[in-house]
Amino acid sequence: MEDLRETLVHLLREVALSFDAAMTDFGRRHRLGPRDVRALVLLLDAERAGTVATPGWLAPRLGVNSASCTALVDRLVAAGHVARTPLDTDRRKVALGVTADARALGESFFDPVLAPVRAAARGLSEQEARAVTDFLAACAPGSRRHDVAPPARSVRSGRTTPRRGNR
Repeated sequence: MEDLRETLVHLLREVALSFDAAMTDFGRRHRLGPRDVRALVLLLDAERAGTVATPGWLAPRLGVNSASCTALVDRLVAAGHVARTPLDTDRRKVALGVTADARALGESFFDPVLAPVRAAARGLSEQEARAVTDFLAACAPGSRRHDVAPPARSVRSGRTTPRRGNR
């Protein structure tokens, strides 16, 4: 039984590496850096969850300070991938959303990547799907912990600055 569990761990790693390679390829084809692609994925995930994504919400998830997040969002807006919309509750703040064109671009690239996953999921019984969902949900917090380093704090000013190697 332990061998099967170890096989599961290695298969999950293989799937993660495959997705990472697909995201890198997508970014390269569309002149997006890894953090830009990750930002788009985070914004799509926020939309699916019904979360209002703001630059303040996005920055810590990317491990960047607010100035770096602003520059990243500016690039994505200029490229037509993201739109800023003033919040009804505070017009000084903006909600970030992925544009329809960017969504279509992503779907055209990632739908074939996700097709085998969707096909495998359709083949699961309800009980099997619950077990896999519970397993992956239990794995997710640990994997996110290593996704990005939090922004460093400057000793002199207390302001957030990017870590070396995490730009």
